[in-house]
This record gives sequence, structure tokens and C-alpha cells, in this order.
Amino acid sequence: MHFDPTSLAKYGRLALVARTLVEGFLTGVHKSPYKGYSVEFAEHRQYYPGDEIRHIDWRVYGKTDRYYIKEYEDETNLKAHLLVDASGSMGYQGRHLSKFAYAQQVAASLAYLMLCQRDAVGLVAHDTRVRQQIAPRASAKHLLHLLRALEGLRPRGETSLAPIWHELAERLPRRGLVVILSDCFEQLAPLLRALQHLRYQRHEVLLLHVLAPEEIEFPFTKRTLFRSLETVGQQRLVDPQQWRQEYLRNFQTFCLQLRDQAGRMQIDYQLLRTDEPVDRALGAYLTKRQQTV
Repeated sequence: MHFDPTSLAKYGRLALVARTLVEGFLTGVHKSPYKGYSVEFAEHRQYYPGDEIRHIDWRVYGKTDRYYIKEYEDETNLKAHLLVDASGSMGYQGRHLSKFAYAQQVAASLAYLMLCQRDAVGLVAHDTRVRQQIAPRASAKHLLHLLRALEGLRPRGETSLAPIWHELAERLPRRGLVVILSDCFEQLAPLLRALQHLRYQRHEVLLLHVLAPEEIEFPFTKRTLFRSLETVGQQRLVDPQQWRQEYLRNFQTFCLQLRDQAGRMQIDYQLLRTDEPVDRALGAYLTKRQQTV
């Protein structure tokens, strides 16, 4: 599948960002995941009225004077769902892109890459409810539909990851690839139960944990006013030096447990920092795809 850059330019910044990131990534690794559409020939069978004429093997007809149909096994078998956390906490922005803007670029780039591989891609964006849901399809027009939807989203509202993921585990068709882009700001136990539910429904899951470096390192030194991005009017003046060690200990424990428990469920976990290149996400995805093809 080929996307004309002139055509992509009509659909805004995110389309060009996705194309640039994907092609730059491919140049960097010197290995193309663009397998192209391919089908494996399976067998001939006799033609019956109602079969599509275009599948007739005319060479066999020339030799036998009989009509036979060429049957194939389709190798483009992946349906992927991009789950994008659009809750208020994803709007946090330090010195770099906001977590949500970073997740937008990752999601757009993965959609571009997967559609170039002829995989079908869909989108689910949510906070405490599903705000946008687009069923997976595999076409160039569908990419532009996904990108427009992503560009129209703004992070807002409270976080409710586990209930939404439970709901989606039941609603999404089984045996798909579910790519989650979230800061995972939820109590660990319900979060893990929701991930287990997705695995129980036989989905492959790739968890991309999107965090700002300030959340990971807590570099604040002066008294700082912290405002909630999810609850209006909730704020607290804090002495960071007093709380730094406890914060880092709790945060690191949470991330390690999330990564380790995800691994036990055979979920691919990748921490993504907003101060690092987006092509790390592409690398995580490509590694996942190479393990399943």
C-alpha cells in the first residue's frame, strides 16, 4: 500500500508526522516491515456457477478445456485495535510533548505502519467512557479517517481504565492485537485484572506505558503547586524534597510490578518517555510483529 505524501498533506500535521517517523525508522533499522499484500496458493477446485470468473485459472483451462478455480490462503490476518487513553492526566506536559500528543504520534505512526503491511487497524479513545471507536479496516482511506479522529481528540475528564478495558475485552472480536497507549494511572490490582481479561479473550496485548520524565524522576526542588488535570479545583502546595524519596519508591514499585505482572501474562510491556524519540514505539511494535509472523 502506498500513501502519496501530497495526498497526506491535505489531512493535517499528524499524517505527515506519521509518514516521516515511519520512514525515518525504517531507514534507521535498514529492515523493512513492508511485506506487502501476499497470498499463498492453496489448491485448484472445479468451477461452479456463481464462482467469480476472475479466479479461473486460464492456463489450466487451456490445457484441459475445463474451468478450475485457484484458491488461496490469505496471509493478511491481523486485526489491530489502538486503545488511546484520552483522560485528563494524559494532558500533562513538562518540557517536552504532552503525554497525549506523544501518544497521538505513536498511534498515528503505528496505524501508518500496520496499514502499509495490509493489517486492519481500528481505534478506541476513552476517558471514563468510550469517546471514539472506529472498527478495524485495511485501506489508505481508512488511515486518513483514523488520523482525523486522533487529531480531533483532546485529553479531558477523569481516568477509568479498568472498567473500560473490561468492557472492551467483551466487545472487541477475539484474537486481535490490542495496543494500549496510556499512563496507566489506576490502582494496580484492577488494572491487572482488566489486562488479564483481555488476554482471557485471546487478544495479543502490547502495553505502551507513556510517561513524562518529570513523573519518572520527580526533579522538583522548590515548593511547587500541583494541580489535578482530572478534578477541577483540586490542588496542593508541596515541598518536593520532603516527599521525593517516598514518591520515587512508590512510583518505581508500581512500574516494576506492572511490567513484571504484564510479562507473566505474556503481554509485551514498553515504557515510553516523552523525551525520547517516537521510533522506540515503532521498534516495540515491529519486534512484536516479527514474533508473530
